[in-house]
Formats: sequence, C-alpha cells, structure tokens
Amino acid sequence: MAGPAAAAPQAPPPPYASAVRGLAPQVHRVAASAPSHAVSPRSKGARQRPVTASRLTSSAARVAGAASAATGTLLHNFNGVSSRDSEITNFNQRFEPPDQGLCAGNGFVLEPVNSAYSIYTPSGKVVRGPFNVNDLFDEGAAEFTSDPRCYFDTATNTWFATILFLNASFTAGRIDIAVSTTSDPTGLWRQFQIDTTHLGGNGCPCFGDQPRMGIDHQNIYVSTDEFSINGPEFNGAQLYAIAKNDLVTGASTAHFVHFANLSIGGTLAGAVEPAITTGSPAAEYFLSSLDPNGTFDNRLGVWALSHGDRVATGGMPVLSQQVITSEPYGRPPPATQRGSASTIDSGDDRMQQAQFIKGRIWGELTTGLTIPGDPAQRAGAAWFAVRPILDSSGRLTDASISRQGYVSMSGRYALYPALQADASGRAAMVFTLTGKDLYPSAAYATLPATGTAFGPISIAAVGTGPYDKNATRWGDYSFAILDPVADAVWMATEYIPRVVSQTSTRARNWGTRVFEVGLS
Repeated sequence: MAGPAAAAPQAPPPPYASAVRGLAPQVHRVAASAPSHAVSPRSKGARQRPVTASRLTSSAARVAGAASAATGTLLHNFNGVSSRDSEITNFNQRFEPPDQGLCAGNGFVLEPVNSAYSIYTPSGKVVRGPFNVNDLFDEGAAEFTSDPRCYFDTATNTWFATILFLNASFTAGRIDIAVSTTSDPTGLWRQFQIDTTHLGGNGCPCFGDQPRMGIDHQNIYVSTDEFSINGPEFNGAQLYAIAKNDLVTGASTAHFVHFANLSIGGTLAGAVEPAITTGSPAAEYFLSSLDPNGTFDNRLGVWALSHGDRVATGGMPVLSQQVITSEPYGRPPPATQRGSASTIDSGDDRMQQAQFIKGRIWGELTTGLTIPGDPAQRAGAAWFAVRPILDSSGRLTDASISRQGYVSMSGRYALYPALQADASGRAAMVFTLTGKDLYPSAAYATLPATGTAFGPISIAAVGTGPYDKNATRWGDYSFAILDPVADAVWMATEYIPRVVSQTSTRARNWGTRVFEVGLS
C-alpha cells in the first residue's frame, strides 16, 4: 500500500493527555471454535511512507571482516501459524503478508499473524487454535484488522496484544489493545481502544499503520504511522503512552498521552520503534531510521520519553530526541529465490524492532549491501547497539553507537530481521534467508558478548518451494523476544512450509517458523 506523495510538514499539534476507551464489561474468553463473520477484501500489509526518490544508489553499505564464531543452541523448533490456518479461520479468504507477532511466557507461546493466531506449549503442541485473530480483540462482522503484536509482561503476569483496526466502511480507524486478565492466555481478555481517525487532520479520516508495541515498568507504548484511509497523505509517526496499571486492573478508562505528527532531522518521522525494556530505567527509549529519499543514509533517530509516571495521573511526560551518525544503510533490493523467476519484496529500511537492556538500545533493519567477492547487491541486516545519555531533567542530550554491524551471506538475501540481546551483550537475530539456490527459509545468527560480528548463519527450517509467483508481499516483520530465565531468544519468521500448511488450492503457500535459540 504505497502512497505517492506527502503533504508539506506542518507544525504538529501539542501533545495531550486523555483516557483510552475501556471495554471492561466486554471481557471475553478466547474462542473454543473459529468465529463466524465476514472478512474485509482490503489488502493487508504496511504502507510505505512517501519518498522523493526510490532508486537504489551505488552507495550501498559494504560488508567487511570475518564473522565471529558464535553459535546458538536450538532449544525448540516448530511450525507456527500458516496461510492454511489463515484460510480456514477466515472462511477461505487468503491474506498476506503474515505480519509476524510472537510472545512467550508462563509455559505458553502465543503467535498472532494476519489473520489468525494459535497458542502453543514451548515444545510446539497446540493448546488453542488456530482462530481468527479478531477474536482476541472481540471484533467481528466485516472488520478489518492487521499488524498484530503481543508481549507477556513478567512483572504483572499479563499478556498484551495490539492490532490495527478499520471499520467496514473505511471511515474510521483505531488501535485495539487486548489485555489478559490472568497469566493464562487461554482465559479471559479485556479490550481497550484508541481512536486514530483524526477527523480534520491532513487527508483524514486516517488510520494508524503498523502499531508497534513497547513496554517498561510504567506504561505500554504504541507508535503508528498516520496515513489517510482513502488517500495518499502521510502525517508522520504518532506515539501513545498508556498507563500499564490501568490496563492490568481493568479500569473503565485508562490514562494515556499522545504525541502527534512527530518529525526528526527536518522530515516527518516514520516507524518509530518503542523498546521492549528490561529493568526500570529513567526513560523509555525508541529508535527510528532516517532515509527520507528512499536511497541510503547513515543516521539514526534516538528518542527518550522520561517522567513516564505522569501518564497514570493525567500529566505529561517529556519526549526528547537526538540524531546520531551510524553505519550506512539503505533500501534493500528485491530478493531472488530458488525455482522461480519472480522476486520477493524485501520491504524498505525502516527500523524493525527495538529493545532496551543494560544501558543499551538495540535495533535492526533490512538494508541493501555489497559483499566482497559477490557481484550483486544483496539484502541483509544492519544492527545497532546505542548508548543513550540523559541530563538531570530526563532529556536526551546525547547518544552514541557502542556496537554495530551487518549480517549477510554471499549469494543470499536476509529479509526482515528481528534481534534480542541479553544483559551480557549476547544476542540472536532471526530473518528469512533466500537466494537463487535456496527456497525462502527460516534462519538465525548469534552474537557473542564481546564480539563485533555475528557468527555464521544457521537455518532453523529449510523452505520447501518458491513463494507463490502471484503474491506480492513478504514480511512485513519477523519477531524476537528474550527469555531471561533460559537466557534464550524466542523467534518467528516467514518461510515456505510443507504443502500440508499451505492453502487448500496452494494459491498461497506462506508459513511461519517458531523456534528458541539459547545464548549461553
């Protein structure tokens, strides 16, 4: 869903504090069978923000140096939700891309995608599902939802999930938030909603594309990219901070603040990734890439939201930002695949996921790059570990790169990376791996605690065939989440599974792979 042009940046409206519409009376249990409702025909997948140019340049990032010898132990490995599951829970409707969500905890693994979800044991046994993903959010009829994400919060023993919502007439948008009432995701969930229609805004009614979820000890954070529902207008990133305790306790209204139409580096901001935060730092952190021309750049946007405790009392926290220099990155080229002349959409170079742990903000994105000895430009992953610095008032005054690098493989393409690190600085990254001699496969690599490069790429599940030649989207993201108890990372990404996991007519053949990689 690409938009051709953006309006000239306007001064953003002032941030405001308000309350989320709470639907506590509509608490419900996850389905015991697939819900029966109509499905919207609208295509799914992230919109790409407008750029003034979109051609790749010769300034692609260059990969140099040998990989570290790190390897990770594969602890669990199983097939997740597939195009077949999406079909049977949506009455033969077929959706792509999956928009991969994943969360794990308390002996469960929850995987929501477009437009289905399942709950598993860590060994891959299905506990519940597959069901239509709208069930989690108590939506039905012809409602359109997309871009699910979830997280299990060990501090409150609560599961959180978010999703984009558009009404059947495409005249209103909102963010749906689902919150479990216990530590068991198969039980009761509450639903909350934040309206994103923004009537009177540029090109609105609007919707919040790709709601990205972060969390710390005080709040849930959701950022979106605001687009016109029926036009090309792009209004920049929107940031919401929602009082976590209000959600957990089922308050009839939950306090939140909204920072609208964000800009950075002289342009509208997009894909501002809130961090999944470990510990109780003085701020919640965010990362974003800066590539307004859709070519290549070497800057990152670093954001901090401090005084987050004010959200719960109707006050305003402090949002600040810095632009720092990083390794170069840029829009990746389409990816080749075995057995087909059609290429796979590698997406763009937006930030994919963010994490804050032990004083560092970790992030990653897909980039175009050149590899020594490889004549073709490839898609790979650029990754960053950023050290933020706050002043005594809680404002971000500086930030610096402490570690960064690339993950790539000669002759192959690494797509839609997701990374998580532990407190020692060890990390694992998941992505789709494909190439002229390889079907789209689920792969990963690990980083040692003091290393400057990820180790060799390993394949968790080899693809069984080429991606459907008539399909146009892949991704739009993978997901990774740290299991601090096991010192391991749960991961999920898109790949091509066996025929049994594909749609009945094989019109769509994508699947997902869920696996856990040990770091120590």
